[in-house]
Amino acid sequence: MISSQIHQYVPDIDEEITSSEPDFQESGLKQPSIIRVSRLAVVEEGILIGKLGQIESARLIRLKINLCNWIKSA
Repeated sequence: MISSQIHQYVPDIDEEITSSEPDFQESGLKQPSIIRVSRLAVVEEGILIGKLGQIESARLIRLKINLCNWIKSA
């Protein structure tokens, strides 16, 4: 889940994307946001209309590591 509610940021789990970061423009986000790894949802494919943007590969790797660590700690 992506949220603009920055105050909900959880260190070592979520990933913050600020407007000063290199992949902010490509992300398609309109304001600084957090990717909430601990807030996942399963939706039907038909609900997804299209692609908003993309993030750099280093950020994706960090997100995957955070997700793995979060699952291991559960």
